[in-house]
Amino acid sequence: MNSLGILVPIIALMIPIVAIVMKNWRDVQNRRMDLVERGGAEMNAAAQARIERLEERVAVLERIATDSGNRLSREIEKLRH
Repeated sequence: MNSLGILVPIIALMIPIVAIVMKNWRDVQNRRMDLVERGGAEMNAAAQARIERLEERVAVLERIATDSGNRLSREIEKLRH
């Protein structure tokens, strides 16, 4: 019976300690998720900008590929002078 008497105060002290630790752990996890979401949004914006630049380049290449040879030659000559 004596060992049960010592366990009650130990358990009584452990409950608030565990509650504090769990609250802090949950707060850290929430902050971590916020950082991951913000990082993902920034990556999406950067990827979207890169995609737009690539689409512009592809459009230029398509125009060059489908353009008549004479017009392209004239434009190249203009750039040389």
